[in-house]
Amino acid sequence: MPRPAQEKKLIAYYNPESPISETYRTLRTNIQYSSVDEPIRTLIVTSANPGDGKTTTAANLAVTYAQEGKRVLVVDADLRKPALHHWFNVSNLSGLTSVLMNESPWQNAVKPTDVEGLSVLASGPTPPNPTEMLNSNKMNQLIEEFKAQYDLVIFDGPPALLMSDSLIIAAKCDGVLIVVSGGVTKRQHAEKLYASLEHVNAKVLGVVLNNKQKRERKKAYAVYYGK
Repeated sequence: MPRPAQEKKLIAYYNPESPISETYRTLRTNIQYSSVDEPIRTLIVTSANPGDGKTTTAANLAVTYAQEGKRVLVVDADLRKPALHHWFNVSNLSGLTSVLMNESPWQNAVKPTDVEGLSVLASGPTPPNPTEMLNSNKMNQLIEEFKAQYDLVIFDGPPALLMSDSLIIAAKCDGVLIVVSGGVTKRQHAEKLYASLEHVNAKVLGVVLNNKQKRERKKAYAVYYGK
C-alpha cells in the first residue's frame, strides 16, 4: 500500500499531534477508566453495518495504546472481508485462520508493525466455516495465550448485524466498542446491535461516533459515550 494512504488511515501514528489523534487518546483513557477494578485485556471493535469505521477505530486505538508503552496485538477477526493487513502493510497469506487450522503457530503468523510495541495478526485465507472456527476451543485457547503475551488484544470484528461472528468473539472479550457512523447508521440498527450484544452477555463499554459533520471535525472526530 502506498504510504500516503497509510498516513491518512493511521493518523494516530503519522500525525500524533492532530486533534483527531487526541480524540483517540481520549477514547483510550475512557476505556481504561471504564473498568478500573478489572482492566480491559481483550476488546472487540464492531459496528452494525459495513463502512461505519470499525477498522479505523480499532487500528488507531491500537496505535495509541502502543504509544503509551503497552504491548498490543490487533487481530483481524473479519474472516469474510478482511482489511487490517492493508492498513499495516503485511501479508494476508497467513493469519488467524492459519493458526486455527493448525497450519502455523501464532508466533509465526503475528507480524510486527512500524509502531513500537504493536503487532498485527491478519485474518489469513478465507475459510468455508468462519463462525465455527471463531467459536472453537482452539480460539478460546488462543485468546488465553495472547493475554499471557500482550497487555491488550484488540479484535477488529465484522459488522455484527450481518453475521454472528462478532457476537461470538464479544462473548469471549472483556469489552466491546460499538462504532456508529454519524448520519448513516440507523438508530434501530444500533439498538438491535446493542440488544444482540446484551443477549450474549457481552460488556458494552460505549459507542464511538465516527464521521461527524465536517464543520465539527476540528472539534472532535470520534466521540465516546459511556454505557
